[in-house]
Amino acid sequence: MDAHSSSLPVAMERRIVEASVANALPHFAPLAIFPLVACAAVYGGWWIAVPLVFYALADRFDRIFGLEERNMDPATTRESQLFLYKLSLWLWAVLWPATFVFALWQVLVSDHLALWEIWSVAVILTMVGQTVFIVGHELVHRRVLWERRLGEFLLASVSYPHYATEHVYIHHPWVCTPLDPGSSPKGLSFWRYLPAEIANNLLGAWRFERRRLTRRQLPAWHHTNAFWRYGVQLIFWYGIILWMGGPWAALAYVVLCGNVLFSMKISNYVQHYGLRRIRTPAGRFEPVKPRHAWSAAYKFTNWLYYNMQRHADHHTSNRRYPLLQHHGEAASPQLPGSYIQMNGLALFPKRWFKTIDPLLDLQRAQFYPEIDDWSPYDSRAFAARPDAFDVIAEIHAAAPRIAGWINRTPALLDMLREREFTDLELPEGLMPDPQSEAIARCGLARLYWTHELSLAEMKAQLADIHVQDAGEAVDAAREWSNGKVFQIAVHTMRGSLSTDEAATALSRVAEASIVSALSAVEEDFADRGVPRGSGGVAVVVQGPLASGEAMPDETLDIRFVYEGTPARHYRKLCGRLRKALRALTRNNLLLSHQSFARGGAGEIQPLDAFAEQLRNPDSGLDPVALSRARCVWGSGDENVAERVSGELREALGKRSAREMLLAELREPGERAVEPGLPGLQSITTRRGGLRDIERAALFLRLAPGGDAAAPRAGDAERAFRTAGDRGLITEDAAERLAAAAALWRKLRGALRLVADDGFEAESAAIGARATIAGICGVDDFDALAALIEETASGAAAGIETLAPNFDPGG
Repeated sequence: MDAHSSSLPVAMERRIVEASVANALPHFAPLAIFPLVACAAVYGGWWIAVPLVFYALADRFDRIFGLEERNMDPATTRESQLFLYKLSLWLWAVLWPATFVFALWQVLVSDHLALWEIWSVAVILTMVGQTVFIVGHELVHRRVLWERRLGEFLLASVSYPHYATEHVYIHHPWVCTPLDPGSSPKGLSFWRYLPAEIANNLLGAWRFERRRLTRRQLPAWHHTNAFWRYGVQLIFWYGIILWMGGPWAALAYVVLCGNVLFSMKISNYVQHYGLRRIRTPAGRFEPVKPRHAWSAAYKFTNWLYYNMQRHADHHTSNRRYPLLQHHGEAASPQLPGSYIQMNGLALFPKRWFKTIDPLLDLQRAQFYPEIDDWSPYDSRAFAARPDAFDVIAEIHAAAPRIAGWINRTPALLDMLREREFTDLELPEGLMPDPQSEAIARCGLARLYWTHELSLAEMKAQLADIHVQDAGEAVDAAREWSNGKVFQIAVHTMRGSLSTDEAATALSRVAEASIVSALSAVEEDFADRGVPRGSGGVAVVVQGPLASGEAMPDETLDIRFVYEGTPARHYRKLCGRLRKALRALTRNNLLLSHQSFARGGAGEIQPLDAFAEQLRNPDSGLDPVALSRARCVWGSGDENVAERVSGELREALGKRSAREMLLAELREPGERAVEPGLPGLQSITTRRGGLRDIERAALFLRLAPGGDAAAPRAGDAERAFRTAGDRGLITEDAAERLAAAAALWRKLRGALRLVADDGFEAESAAIGARATIAGICGVDDFDALAALIEETASGAAAGIETLAPNFDPGG
């Protein structure tokens, strides 16, 4: 039998509490506060301390009276037996408005209290007002109309009548799901939870009423809209306040209501913090169970707040408060203290998380042992796009970096609904077997991203977006780029694109967005009536972005070179171009903002100074970076861009470049370790790693008899195999080096697409490790680690045989 069954087992009969006068009387304890409040308002002085002490002693009374884990049996308790319990609640609902108005009269009209006494009475009213939500909440759940209306009237006394709609029609159906803003996910502090919860309560209630009327084919402002009723109730309460004390009194009343609301929201936060209803295979959320609310059994707090701590049972039934069942730890997670204590703790996020998160982890392990990874349920992406849970879970399991993207910007998930993406994802069952489907998907994705969506087509797509100035063009290019990067990353994660194909597509995306931003700046510059000069500007990009090997978070290594007069005109234009690219890199998935944030990117140089720097052997320019450099955009005289390209080719062909490469290849021993794969050195800096491979490939291209006509991207595999065919190195060394080039390129792409910045292989999710291994063409991550060691050793040996055989002078 379920722990939350409405009928009790025979073995539990001794734990049944009967509905009786004696058992009902303690629930009249909350009424004792009203004469105390009246005395404090009338007499002031020491009387003010009495209500404060009443609430301050609640925690001590909890310890004195202990726990109450017994339950009434709903199956055998008649409604007539609950009269006294209901009477206590009704009396509270009647006495609060009377006492509230009386106290306000004493404060605002009678003019016999000192300022400190007035503020003290306001604090007391705030403390008593917390119970408004508990009593009002109990009443709005009742089927009898007059009780529901009385509950609304109580809620209006603290300026929150729309809670009656939001709580019943939004919170209850969607509790412990992202569709309920009142159910806080794990890791969200109360202070971050509060603003969104308040805003969503009001908006959610209004949207519900509007939808309800639309279904009945009625206008939103029809008289049956509950907000008309709420408005009348608010006018009543604010009318009384204005009549008694004027505008300043109304302002003070708003503050008082805000404090009451604040205390209620703490309770809401505590009641469901971190608890989640899981998604069933049918795509629905599981039914609400006692495990979806935190419970406590402190007797006095339950007397004082009408069994509020039995909230877990409230969500599984519509019972009146005396019939609510206490569920033990076998059915519901238990708080380590009373709701009053936990509400205070929730104000301090670090202490709250330290106390509750371990208990939450135990709850999840107890009730959902089959779930190892809760990150999809706790994610911002799920909160924003609950209908996309399946793809969110897939991404969280396989690619932490992409998961970080969708949690920062959940709107990215909408890109997976665009035809550009869905047309490449064949429906399951379309082909005879899964292998055929995978091959077909790969073919479609590769055809589209490497052939159909050319650089020219990307530029045309950006040109079709209407913008009015360079600022809007930069924003549009960034949004367009992020959508494309996300789609490419998901295709690669699923194996539909290889890392080489992804790099080609990403490089085109980067260039198209850069060109779009720069062209918009040029148009703005010309539109301001600035006289055109006699020369031009060339924008030079270096590194993977220029060589067609771009990956997410790529450094934008860029230079602005100009020639012509007046020089001031071109420096100003280059400055605006640099500012636009700096803006483009903010929140950009593809282009890193770090280089601009450090202020070291985007050097502006005259062409003569740029050429002189290239010719100077002591300038420290990296030959590999020079081999990848190219002009991506020009303005004005086209000869400027051509001269820049010529200077780059000339500098790369000089003997000093080959000498530098050979000197680096001859460096003995291992290099510094970078973070990445525990137990393994970084694939970039280790001996035989990516850095050595790039330099060896470029050295062979530049050597006499090398493949100097190779693409500027510097296809290392082609360079090594060509060198082997031409006898520059042995065939064995060529194969080892080509294999290393292929693996390092795949692994670099996999890590940049899948692994987040703090990736550690030992602690990484199994799915992420499997994704990286799959991209690299091996069955599991352990096999990949072994392959990395073997490949690095073979590449290092190949480089050792290469370096001594060449004279850099040729």
